[in-house]
Amino acid sequence: MSENIREQLEKREHEFLSPYATKVSQSKGRKEFEQKDELRTDFQRDRDRILHSKAFRRLKHKTQVFLSPFDDHFRTRLTHTLEVSQIARTLARSLNLNEDLTEAIALGHDLGHTPFGHCGEGVLNELVEGGFYHNLQSVRVVEVLENLNLCQETIDGIRTHSWGFKPLTLEAKAVQLADKIAYINHDIEDSIRAGVISESDLPKDCIEYFSSNPSERLNKMITEIVYNSVGKPDVSMSEEGWEYTTKLRSWMFENVYIESPAKLEESKARHVVKELYYLYMDMVKDICPPDKAQRVVVDYISGMTDRYAIERFKRNFIPEGFKNSTKDDFLYKLANMADKI
Repeated sequence: MSENIREQLEKREHEFLSPYATKVSQSKGRKEFEQKDELRTDFQRDRDRILHSKAFRRLKHKTQVFLSPFDDHFRTRLTHTLEVSQIARTLARSLNLNEDLTEAIALGHDLGHTPFGHCGEGVLNELVEGGFYHNLQSVRVVEVLENLNLCQETIDGIRTHSWGFKPLTLEAKAVQLADKIAYINHDIEDSIRAGVISESDLPKDCIEYFSSNPSERLNKMITEIVYNSVGKPDVSMSEEGWEYTTKLRSWMFENVYIESPAKLEESKARHVVKELYYLYMDMVKDICPPDKAQRVVVDYISGMTDRYAIERFKRNFIPEGFKNSTKDDFLYKLANMADKI
C-alpha cells in the first residue's frame, strides 16, 4: 500500500530537517491515544486545534501593553501572538527545525493570559495560593479547560516559553527567544505611537548596534540568532547581541512597563480583577468543594477578555437606573397617535 500524505511528510522530516530538530515520528505522543490523520502530522493537528480554540479567539480582546486600546493599530495579545509565530517560524525554517511544532507552540504560548495583561496576572499572583503564572495557565487551558489533547512536545514549549524555564526542544527555545524579541520591538513601536517615548529616548548604544529603523532592528535580532545557531544543538543569540537586547528590554521596563503613562489605568484594572475575584469566591463557596473554589474562580477570571471583565464589574458593582421592560412603549404610543401629530 502506498504512503499517505502524512507518512510522506514524516519521511521528509528525516530527510531534510536538522539532526537536532524534533521529528514528529519520534514524538512522545498524547495523553489519550488517537488514530493518526491521513493528511496532517500530529504537530500540524496541534497547531490547528490551538488556532480553532475559544481561548485563542479571546486573545484579540486581551491587553498587550496598552489597556483596551481604542486605536486599532496598537497590539493586542492576539497580534502579539501572531508576530511571535512569524518570528519563530522564520527561525525554525532558517535552522531546519520543525516548523509545525514551532508554530503550534507559538500560537498557544499565551492562551492562559489574564485580562489586562501582566497587570491582571500580577493581581492573581498576589491572591492565589502558590501564585499565578500565565504560562502554566496556558498549559491548563490546553490540557484541562479545552482538553485539546496536544503532543507532549507542544505542551512543554507552551510551559517553558517564559524566561526561567528550560525548554526540552530547540523549537521551544526558538519560541522563547521569538517571544522576547517580538514584544521588545513591537512595544517600542506602540510606545512611540502613543507618545510615551520617542525614538531618540532609546539607549544610543543599542540603536547603534541594532539600527533605529524598527524593521532593521528586528531583522538584525533574528539574523543574530540564526547565524549564531546554525548547525548547533542550541538556539541562542550572539553574546554581544544578547547583551544589547537585554539592555533594551531593561530600559523598556524602566521607562514603559513600570509607572509610565502607558500604565496610568492599571490601578483601576487591578481593582476590577481583585473585586471580581472576591465576588466570585463568595458566589461559589456554597457550590463547589472549598479546595476547588479558588481554582474555579481563577480559571474563570483568567479566561476573561478586558472588555468582558469590565462588563462583569459594571454589572455587579456599578448601579444602573431602573429599566422598564416595556421601554419602547413611547414608540408605540407615537405610532398610535400618528394621525393626530
